[in-house]
Amino acid sequence: MADYLLEMRGITKEFSGVKAIDGIDLKVRPGECVGLCGENGAGKSTLMKVLSAVYPPGSWTGTILWEGAELKARNIRETEEAGIVIIHQELMMVPHLSVAENIFLGSEPTTFGGLIDYDAMNARAAELMIQLKMPDINVALPVMAYSGGKQQLIEIAKALNKNAKLLILDEPTSALTSSETRTLLDLVAEFKARGMACVYISHKLDEVAEIADTVTVIRDGTHVATHPMAELTTDKIITMMVGREMKNLFPREDHDIGEVIFEARNVTVWDTTNTERKLVDDVSFTLRRGEILGVAGLVGAGRTELASHLFGCWRGEHTGAILLDGKEVRVHSPLQAVRQGICMVPEDRKRHGIVPLMGVGHNITLSVLRNYTRFGLIDAEDEMAVIRNEIDRMRIKTAQPLLPIASLSGGNQQKAVVAKMLLPGPRVLILDEPTRGVDVGAKYEIYKLIFELAKQGVAVLMISSELPEVLGISDRVLVMGEGRLRGDFPNTGLSQEQILAAALGKQTRDAA
Repeated sequence: MADYLLEMRGITKEFSGVKAIDGIDLKVRPGECVGLCGENGAGKSTLMKVLSAVYPPGSWTGTILWEGAELKARNIRETEEAGIVIIHQELMMVPHLSVAENIFLGSEPTTFGGLIDYDAMNARAAELMIQLKMPDINVALPVMAYSGGKQQLIEIAKALNKNAKLLILDEPTSALTSSETRTLLDLVAEFKARGMACVYISHKLDEVAEIADTVTVIRDGTHVATHPMAELTTDKIITMMVGREMKNLFPREDHDIGEVIFEARNVTVWDTTNTERKLVDDVSFTLRRGEILGVAGLVGAGRTELASHLFGCWRGEHTGAILLDGKEVRVHSPLQAVRQGICMVPEDRKRHGIVPLMGVGHNITLSVLRNYTRFGLIDAEDEMAVIRNEIDRMRIKTAQPLLPIASLSGGNQQKAVVAKMLLPGPRVLILDEPTRGVDVGAKYEIYKLIFELAKQGVAVLMISSELPEVLGISDRVLVMGEGRLRGDFPNTGLSQEQILAAALGKQTRDAA
């Protein structure tokens, strides 16, 4: 029997003559978890798409050995039949189908008459929910009835139902709460104990350090190193990922904070499906020129709903006033917001930040397209000059400026969304989870950009679920809980414990 369950040897994949991955090796033993680390655009997802036959043999070079024999799977169905199951960063769910129907999609059990056996399907799905410690999930309900975190665990149920021998998890906790993340990591540990292998792709290196037995690092499409996790620290992984030592992840820079330029007064936002429920309840705050105001809170605190109201894109009922320079302004649409100097990078870039099939460059210039229009026609030369400049400034990795943005890594898509919202020259910039799914090197670049904007006098409102990030770059921190403002803290000696206590309603402390 082969020592390795999986061996990938010298894998090379090109797009339009550009090598996305170049001669990469990867080995995984039964019951082993390999952490696959690298910056956005390093080639991690491309390598996994080769393995899972999203890119079939003939479109790449190299060799894949599976249980000691060469694997030449022609499609995803064949790799899944072999026991290789991938759970993508972006969930592959059909929202209106039930939990059970999603788990069995394409492999539904049938009766003798050829009809779907719903009783058997629901029973098996319920068993899987118990295995995943989610017995409260009603498998007959549409999957959209559950949070993104629950849906991520339902994706794992699909893998278990397919009898996976190798489970590939691509940024599995990017949309999970801390408790859901804990559940997932515990599940992976259980799977390892049963002999299932795992490839764990994540920018959250503390998770990699906890769950991985071995770590493989790739950079710019090439293999950098493979080491036992016991020989590594997260700092060493970062150095291998970015090619340089990073002593301080948060490059704090001094910047002047001026007068109040933005104010929200008595903002209340109601749920779109339950008009009796307030998602944001009478929230007021101010924001000063050149200030970085962090917004923290647990899931469901109302942070994203507050941002949506401020940017004019909340579809439900909402009330409250928005003031710029002391004067009330009308913001009933994102277009109005942008023209007032209020710009936002949304939490869900796939749904609200990009046009997937449109080119990278055209996505970037969407917010200022009228600037390049002459007599109803777009001046392509002027537009392309701006596009190239923004791609260089944000260090967006793309083979060409007009490549569909959906083909880029998540982190590079995020950089493009940030570039789009900077082009109008915002006076107030709202950042909702700006570094979600972004590698440590790109995070550092985004943090530097935020400080640069603050020094230029831009007022920044940054929502983040990562408390070290909130504390690392904010001048002041708002804490929300159950739709209410529970704290307004100057970031001087502020701790994660104080923020969590305020979020849970256990204490309050107002800014000086």
